[in-house]
Amino acid sequence: MKKTLLIVDDELSIRVLLEHFLGEEYNVVTKEDGSKAFDWLENGNHTDLILADLEMPVLDGFELLVKLRNNKQMQTIPYMVVTGKNKSDNYLKSFRLGARDFLQKPFTPEEIKSRIEIILK
Repeated sequence: MKKTLLIVDDELSIRVLLEHFLGEEYNVVTKEDGSKAFDWLENGNHTDLILADLEMPVLDGFELLVKLRNNKQMQTIPYMVVTGKNKSDNYLKSFRLGARDFLQKPFTPEEIKSRIEIILK
């Protein structure tokens, strides 16, 4: 059975690109901001991994990560930051808040696939 990935990014092109790269191996669900992603999860939907941008309207990637880690049902969902933001402070903050991985845009399909496989093992 295919594992499910929840991709959260306000850029349509990134959501479409990741869905294209990953859709053959995984069930891919996309949301355009952290609020919609959290609502989707609160409605009883399941994901095996969240891939989220940091800069998004309504609820950004850091805020989403904090909400997940403070929720008993969702706190163990693996979370990968996929961002175009400068790495330095965001990298450390992401891990301190509970992210499992940090991938900076641009990335290759092989790189993201490998990182997802490692997290899902």
